[in-house]
Amino acid sequence: MENLFREQQRLIDSVIPTRRYLYSLIDWNSRCIGILGARGTGKTTMLLQHVKEMYREGGTGLYVSVDSPYFQAHNLFEFAREFQQFGGKALFIDEIHKYPDWSIHIKSIYDSLPDLKVVFSGSSLLQIAKQKGDLSRRAIIYNLHGLSFREYINFTHATEQSPYPLETIIANHQQIANNLCRGFKILKEFRDYLQFGYYPFFLEGEALYTFKVREIINHILEVDLPFVNRIEPRQISKIKKLLYLLATSVPFVPNIAKLAEATEISRPSLYEYLEKLQDAKLLNLVRSQGRGYEVLNKPEKILLENSNVMYAIADQINTGTLRELFFVNQLRNAQSIHPNMLDNTVELAGSGDFIVNGQHTFEVGGKKKGFKQISGVADAFVVADDIEVGFKNKLPLWIFGFLY
Repeated sequence: MENLFREQQRLIDSVIPTRRYLYSLIDWNSRCIGILGARGTGKTTMLLQHVKEMYREGGTGLYVSVDSPYFQAHNLFEFAREFQQFGGKALFIDEIHKYPDWSIHIKSIYDSLPDLKVVFSGSSLLQIAKQKGDLSRRAIIYNLHGLSFREYINFTHATEQSPYPLETIIANHQQIANNLCRGFKILKEFRDYLQFGYYPFFLEGEALYTFKVREIINHILEVDLPFVNRIEPRQISKIKKLLYLLATSVPFVPNIAKLAEATEISRPSLYEYLEKLQDAKLLNLVRSQGRGYEVLNKPEKILLENSNVMYAIADQINTGTLRELFFVNQLRNAQSIHPNMLDNTVELAGSGDFIVNGQHTFEVGGKKKGFKQISGVADAFVVADDIEVGFKNKLPLWIFGFLY
């Protein structure tokens, strides 16, 4: 126990002070909190920041990572009980998905140790409602996504720009853009963000950034995906090939038969792997309005989850796809940041590119993009890249990075 507290102190001393958007949204007073997210988005930092703020003195709060060798030989529930007996009030458990039958242990802590608060973090691959311990009635689950463009601006310029709901952006985009463009070279900042700004470790410098993104991709595919979903190791090379084909063939309207043949993956498994890659925050699958989201329902468009992954994998960047990718990414992230909310309200439109919340139609393109594709469509907008400020129903693409 003393060694764990010493390790915690070392980590706390090096933690950065800048907080992610989710920190202020979490009800830290809840007895059981789960923070799920893709690797590299800052879950560990968030746990350590809260320990530093609320539990640094007195030994009442403890951060542990259960992928350490210590927990290969120690029962998690018994450890939590011993910690409480020595005065522990809050246990922060990282990498929870790497502990066997972890949900049963969390349930036992919740049910048997009512005076001990538990906060756990894990892979975005985890499906809480399907766990043996039935945590859906006990834990409040939050989703941590990569940095929004707004957060990137705040991190790089030490500012406190606020997010705006979609309806506010649609109604007041000219005023919002004018105010922001007075303080920043917004288009330059946007280009930098698309390549280097989605993961918080950009603060460590750009020299190794793309290499680190590739490391994240490999860890998700080689460690997290097989561990959480019991996928056989021999399938991982096929899934890597699938991801590469999707990254280099975009904009990708999938031909499932050809994809299955090229990757040597059966069609039922291919559908499953596409969904798992979306859960892992490596893909966004977009379906037409009203088609539903069953696993065997083919997505009409497949996009990489974020622009930094695209720069890390693709040999050449398709500008049109990059724009759509960013738009879908920021909308979906913004719509799923609150506890137990569903995302996937961005769908393909019959006219235009996307329909959001079944109401607003958006056509995404360059600065010269016109309204031809959405002529006669009610509540329709052009989203244009390479412009600082829009006009009426033409909005700048970058402004959707201020949704969260």
